[in-house]
Amino acid sequence: MRICICGGGNIGHVMAGFLAAKNDHEICLLTTRPERWSEEIEVTDCHGHIFLGRPALITSSPREAVSHADVVMLCLPGFAIHDVLQGICPWLSPTAWVGTAVSSTGFFFEAMSLLPPSQPLFGFQRVPFISRISEYGHKAELKGYKDSLSMAVEHMDDKAQVKAFWEKALCTPVKLLGSYYEVSLSNSNPLLHPSRLYSLWKDWEPGVSYEKEILFYEEWSDTASELLIAMDDELQQLLDLLPVAKGSIPTILDYYESHDARSLTEKIRSIKAFKGIKAPMTERGGAFVPDFTNRYFTEDIPYGMRFIVETAQKHGHPIPVTQKIFDWGMAHIATKEN
Repeated sequence: MRICICGGGNIGHVMAGFLAAKNDHEICLLTTRPERWSEEIEVTDCHGHIFLGRPALITSSPREAVSHADVVMLCLPGFAIHDVLQGICPWLSPTAWVGTAVSSTGFFFEAMSLLPPSQPLFGFQRVPFISRISEYGHKAELKGYKDSLSMAVEHMDDKAQVKAFWEKALCTPVKLLGSYYEVSLSNSNPLLHPSRLYSLWKDWEPGVSYEKEILFYEEWSDTASELLIAMDDELQQLLDLLPVAKGSIPTILDYYESHDARSLTEKIRSIKAFKGIKAPMTERGGAFVPDFTNRYFTEDIPYGMRFIVETAQKHGHPIPVTQKIFDWGMAHIATKEN
């Protein structure tokens, strides 16, 4: 199979290196900065194992990247999905599987509006790997594997073929879900990150700074857990109104094997893959302030929470906690842009 990875971010580095190292398939990477990439990508996993992958092609040309691809996987932030889909559309084979490493950034909504109605689509509910770039274009860390993955497939009769392919490629069991809603509306990053951001900075004002950077997960608070549980409750009630199988999106407490806010806090603080990850902050005058241009704001709120908010509005379902945090986040992003 010829697999095209679109995007040179954290997950793009790991997916390209990991898949290329296995030598089962021909890997191409579509990136805006091909000149910064080496011929070999080194990926070190959480067990110290090193994967050395050599993509067959690294290019910024959509035509070169996808015209012969059997599988196209987008590893992109929400704001980039529309333009990349528009760019690759003229060169896609009508039988190519087009998908995304994580669906909560609006992939299915965009793909269904831009690509041919028969184009095979797939999307994972959560990212296959927890990933971090070590050296751009050269090295990355696969900081954590998942026990299993869930995905949705649309516009294909043999959906099991896609499931079997990715199970083998990612060495991880994959569960097929029944609807793209089940992967597009997520209580992962679109609720996880904003709950913590709001708990940290809901009262922040210009001029307020901090002596040191805050650890995002290791210093996670009960307040963040309470907000996350409340937003998840609102989402679960919304899902009851949609063509979604019960339990296809596990509750936050079930997913993290917790029973209340305190145990959820302890669980999140203890996750090895989350160690050392800092809150989005930037240095200013020897102190630190929130970074409202960070992807935790610009990705997870307008391209994650937004789809939950819009779907709730469409169905007349009140989500007061989610709406409050969404409005707060959007206001700070707009203020920063202005």
